[in-house]
Amino acid sequence: MPFRIGPWEIGLILVIVLIIFGVGKLPQVSETIGKGLRAFRRGQSGEAETDKDEVKEKSRPKMTATKKVD
Repeated sequence: MPFRIGPWEIGLILVIVLIIFGVGKLPQVSETIGKGLRAFRRGQSGEAETDKDEVKEKSRPKMTATKKVD
């Protein structure tokens, strides 16, 4: 029989998280969990991890110096 999480279990987990971390830290905790899940999914699919800086560099057009012709 597979383990299934019902609404009561989810509610209990959320209450425990609120007690431990407090309301102020909840957005940071959820962001960290989301980043971890995304990294896990990327690892499962075999995609290589790229830094945000590398992605920005690829999407940013390169500036070239041009001479002004008079």
